[in-house]
Amino acid sequence: MTTILNRPLIVFLAFALTSLRAEPTPKTTPSFPPSEAEVKAAFGKRQGALVLLQHSSNQTFRVNPAGCAEKLTPCSTFKIWNTLIGLETGILSDPDAPFYKWDGVKRFIPDWNQDLNLRDAFRFSCVPAYQELARKIGAERMKTWIDKIGYGDRNTSAGIDVFWLPEPGRQSLLITPDEQAVLLDRLAAGQVPFSEKSRAILADIMVAKKTPKGTLRGKTGTGQLTPDDFNLAWYVGYLDTPNGIISFACTLKGPHLIGKDARAVIEALAEKAGWL
Repeated sequence: MTTILNRPLIVFLAFALTSLRAEPTPKTTPSFPPSEAEVKAAFGKRQGALVLLQHSSNQTFRVNPAGCAEKLTPCSTFKIWNTLIGLETGILSDPDAPFYKWDGVKRFIPDWNQDLNLRDAFRFSCVPAYQELARKIGAERMKTWIDKIGYGDRNTSAGIDVFWLPEPGRQSLLITPDEQAVLLDRLAAGQVPFSEKSRAILADIMVAKKTPKGTLRGKTGTGQLTPDDFNLAWYVGYLDTPNGIISFACTLKGPHLIGKDARAVIEALAEKAGWL
């Protein structure tokens, strides 16, 4: 016997079968800001300050608001802007082209004792390479760009190749974590006076970690607030997350601290909050 199904019945059966299929699990978006528990777990026993700025909502989250407003020497976090200025003035071009010619002087960080391209000089945070770049930019051009950016207190009077570096007794350029986060938010959004090409090169060399969830871009900084030890650590940058861009600036203070310690706080927090 042959059964003949009319078209309306076929449509109904198809709809019914579709309705019986399991509904897809809705995608969950990690929340902002992070929870108190996530923050405590990320910091552990470390003492410091943290500011997070979510671009899409213009929402700001702070740990230790007084510390976020403290004016500090930026240390090697200034390499972000030194790089952009070098690119924009044509001194730098390709991230993998020769950049720094080692002068033969052995310094305490072995990675500095070699010729470096821009990518590696940034990754190794090579101070002599960036001091040489600053000298090529020159005091007048550097001051013009810092004024354009509105970077910190804009004080470069300590000298063209040292003004961002801390040294007891020297008046360095000063900037707060709050100011760093705002500038990085503007950078990530393309709201700074640099070309798209320069920003793309910087974004490439700033990548610190990538996962299926997001990308971390940042720069460490390490300084001495007293002559006897490293005791200031910075990590600044931005996260490309399921929540969009989250800019950050983190500082730690205490004995034997370096920039990698501040980076560890950000990485731990980003992983716990589901951004990375």
